[in-house]
Amino acid sequence: MQLQRWVYYLRATMQLLKITNGNKRYGEKLLLDNIDITISKGDKIALVAKNGSGKTTLMRIISGEESLDGEAAKIEISDKVHRYYLKQVPEFHPTDTVEDVIYNSQNPKINAIHNYEKAIASKDENSIRETSLVLDDLKAWNFSSRITEVLDRLNIKDFERSMDTLSGGQQKRVALAKLLIEDPQFIILDEPTNHLDLDMIEWLEEYLQTKSLTLFMVTHDRYFLENVCTDIMELEQGQIFRHKGNYSDYLANKEIRQQVEQSKHDKAKKLYKKELEWVRRMPKARGTKAKSRVGAFDDIKKEAKKRIEDDTFSISLESSRLGSKILEAHALQKSYGDLKIVENFTYKFKKGEKVGIVGDNGVGKSTFLNLLTKDIRPDGGKIVLGETVKYGYYTQDGINLSEDKRVIEVIRDIADYIPLEKGKKLTAESLLETFLFPRSQQQVYVSQLSGGEKRRLYLLTILMQNPNFLILDEPTNDLDILTLNILEEYLLSFPGCLIVVTHDRYFLDKVVDHLFILEGNGVIRDYNGFYMEYRAEQRAKVTSPTHETSPTQPSQSSDSSIDRAKQKQLKNRVNKIERLLADLQSRKKEINEKFLTLSDVDEITALSKELQTIDEELDTLEDEWMEASETLEGINS
Repeated sequence: MQLQRWVYYLRATMQLLKITNGNKRYGEKLLLDNIDITISKGDKIALVAKNGSGKTTLMRIISGEESLDGEAAKIEISDKVHRYYLKQVPEFHPTDTVEDVIYNSQNPKINAIHNYEKAIASKDENSIRETSLVLDDLKAWNFSSRITEVLDRLNIKDFERSMDTLSGGQQKRVALAKLLIEDPQFIILDEPTNHLDLDMIEWLEEYLQTKSLTLFMVTHDRYFLENVCTDIMELEQGQIFRHKGNYSDYLANKEIRQQVEQSKHDKAKKLYKKELEWVRRMPKARGTKAKSRVGAFDDIKKEAKKRIEDDTFSISLESSRLGSKILEAHALQKSYGDLKIVENFTYKFKKGEKVGIVGDNGVGKSTFLNLLTKDIRPDGGKIVLGETVKYGYYTQDGINLSEDKRVIEVIRDIADYIPLEKGKKLTAESLLETFLFPRSQQQVYVSQLSGGEKRRLYLLTILMQNPNFLILDEPTNDLDILTLNILEEYLLSFPGCLIVVTHDRYFLDKVVDHLFILEGNGVIRDYNGFYMEYRAEQRAKVTSPTHETSPTQPSQSSDSSIDRAKQKQLKNRVNKIERLLADLQSRKKEINEKFLTLSDVDEITALSKELQTIDEELDTLEDEWMEASETLEGINS
C-alpha cells in the first residue's frame, strides 16, 4: 500500500498538464470528442493526424491559446511550468529586428549576455568589465556558449535586419532559435523541421534527444519521430489513441488496433443486419425488453456505420509513353555573379529513374530544377528534351487555386479521370478520395480548406495532368503523415521519371534510386545510395583521423572511384531491367495461354492490343539491357 501511494505521488508531481472530458467543435465539425490526455515531465510526444482533423486546435488548447467546449471539460496545468509554443507560421512585429526578437526576454542570463555583447561591440572597457562581472555572478558563461551554438547552427547572422524583410523560412528559424535560447521546460512545436536544411534538422534532432525537457509536437518528419519521441498520439475521428514508443512502435501498434477495430466492425455489420430484420418485423406494442433491444440496436448501428480508416494504396498507373530520349543535360552551366550553381553538368535520364536532390539552403536546388525544365536559360551547355516528355512540376510557391470553386471542380477542370492499366480509369472523385478528400469534402469550397489541405489539392492538380516526368520541389511541407504515406506509394508505383527536392529524409530513402548532391561551387555529385548512407559516410569522414579532404570537382576524382560508382549504378539498372523483362514475359505467356480458350471477340481484341504493347516494351528494354550490360562489361574488363 505504501509503495502504491509513493508511485501515485511521483506521478502526480511529474504531471504537467491534464485534459479531462475534452470536447471541441467548429460549427458542425466535431474535432475532439470527450478526450483525456495526460502529459508528464520528460514526455516527448508527437501528435499524428490527417490535415483538417484538429491538430492545430489541440496544440492551441495545450498552449493555452484556446479553450475547450462544455462545462464538463477540464484542463489542469502545473503552475510551476512555463509553456512555449512555436507556431507553424510565427507572428512578429514587422519593425522588430532579429536582435530584438532573440534577446527580448525575462531571463536575466539572456539580458546579461545581450548587454555584454553590446559592450563588446561598443569597445567600452568599463562596460565590458561591468557586464562580464554580471555574467560571473549569474554563472552565465556556459549559457552564452549555448546561445552562440544555437544561432550558428540555425544560420542566424544578420541581427540588424527587420523581421518584415525575412522570408517565411528565415522567420521560422528565428522563432525556433528564440525558443531554444529561452530553454523552457515544456515546449510545443508545430512542424519544427519545415524550412530547415538537412544539417539543421539532424542537429535539432540530437539537441532535443539530449535535453531533459517535455515536448509536444506535430511533425511529418518520420526519422525525427523515430529518434526523438517517447509517445505517439493519434487523433482520429475526434478520439485520441496513445502509443508508447517511437514511430516504428506506433506503426506496429496501429496495425494491431486497426485489425481489432476491423474485426469489431465486421461483427457489428453482421449483427446489425439481423437486428434490423427484427426491428422491421417487431410489433408496435413494445415491452421493456423490446425497448432495451431497440436501444442496443442503436449502438450496433453506430458501430456498423463507423468508417474504418484505410491508409493502404493500390493503383496500377498508366502514364503517357516515354520515348528512348527523355531528358539530357550537356555541359550545363549557370552562375549568378560569383555564385556558381551548376558547372559543367552532363547527364542522361533513363526510363523509370527516380532521383533525389540534396544540398544546403541557398545552394541552388530550385534553380537547378528550373534549368532542367527550361524555365531558366543556362549560361552554357544545353538541355535536350524528348518529344514524348510531359512534365508535371510541383513548385514550393505554385499554389494558385480558385477560392470560389469547389474541390471537385478544381480537379475536373483538368480532367475527369486518369487512365490506369488494362483500360481502367481512376475518376477525379476516386483520386480525391485516395488522397483523403472524402465525397462530402469534395463539395467544399477551396476557401474553406486548411493550408495543408490546399497544398494537398495543389499536388493533385499536378498528378491529374497524368505526366510521365514528375518534378516535385518540397512536396512534403505541410502534408500530414497519412498523406505522405499515400504519396510515397503513388510515386513507387509511378512508371515515369521522378526528380524530387525535399528535406524529408524518410521520404527520400523510401522513394528515390539515387541522389544528386549539390555540394556548392557548381559541383553536382551523383551518389548511388540512400540519403542515410550518404550521411553516415559524411560523419565517418569527419570523425576519421586519417581522412583526407575529398576533391571538390567530380572530374578530379580517381578513375577507380568513378568506375565503382558507375559499376554499382549499372548493376542496379541491369537487375531492374531483368525484373521488368521477367514480369513482361510472364504476362505475355499468360495472354498466349488465354488465346487458346477465348471466343469473345472484344476480349481477344483487347488482349491483342496489350500483347502488342508488351512486345514493344520488351524490344525497348532488351535494347537498354544490352547497352547497360556492354558498358558494365567494359568497366569490369
